[in-house]
Amino acid sequence: MTGALWGLFFEGLWITIQLMVYSAALAAVVAFGIGLSRTSRFWIVRFLSGVYVEFFRGTSALVLMFWLFFALPLLGWQLVGIWAGTLALGLSYGAYGSEIVRGAVQAVAPAQREAAIALSFTPWQRLRKVILPQAVPEMMPPFNNLLIELLKGTALASLLSIGELTFQAKLARLSTGQSAQIYGIILVLYFAVAFVMTRIMRVLERRAKASVGRAVPKGEGWFSRKLPVEKQGPEALATGGKP
Repeated sequence: MTGALWGLFFEGLWITIQLMVYSAALAAVVAFGIGLSRTSRFWIVRFLSGVYVEFFRGTSALVLMFWLFFALPLLGWQLVGIWAGTLALGLSYGAYGSEIVRGAVQAVAPAQREAAIALSFTPWQRLRKVILPQAVPEMMPPFNNLLIELLKGTALASLLSIGELTFQAKLARLSTGQSAQIYGIILVLYFAVAFVMTRIMRVLERRAKASVGRAVPKGEGWFSRKLPVEKQGPEALATGGKP
């Protein structure tokens, strides 16, 4: 492997990270906007947000990417490849994320909402001070999985000739013929990015839980072989997890 090929890989990795960050930002906005709309008291808002979710969950992100890049110019709008990829991935994965938001918000105990109403909180204050602080920690693990899926989904952008990691690997394979070595390297690079993202999400999850008094004990990290006390059964609960 020459230095030029490593340069291709790292250039592609940088574009992959940019595409992932842009798409994740758009997906987060869509997820919270549509997810909260799904819990609205107005049926028309719930209906329209439900239509959005069903449409984008039921369509292919790749086909949407092709439509935005190849068909949209026929209507007078031309998007560069990375923005077509960002829009397609953000809208598609945002639909999945909206169901995470909706489920976490609806999982907040009704007593918490009733207490906020008793304190004369406005709907916005109830959402900001009571509901979201308790719902966000529950969103973090599924959001972590969705973010990793989004990272892998960025490879679809290679079909638009965007110079991300998979596209650069294809160029390197065509120039060297070393398929096993090149694709093995990019597998490791994808894994490295996913590993770092998972660690960051774990830290954010801990902080979100700590903010509502639900800090995760240090013994419940990735490499701990001991289950949390609440998962060890009734005997462990009675003894506090001590043998």
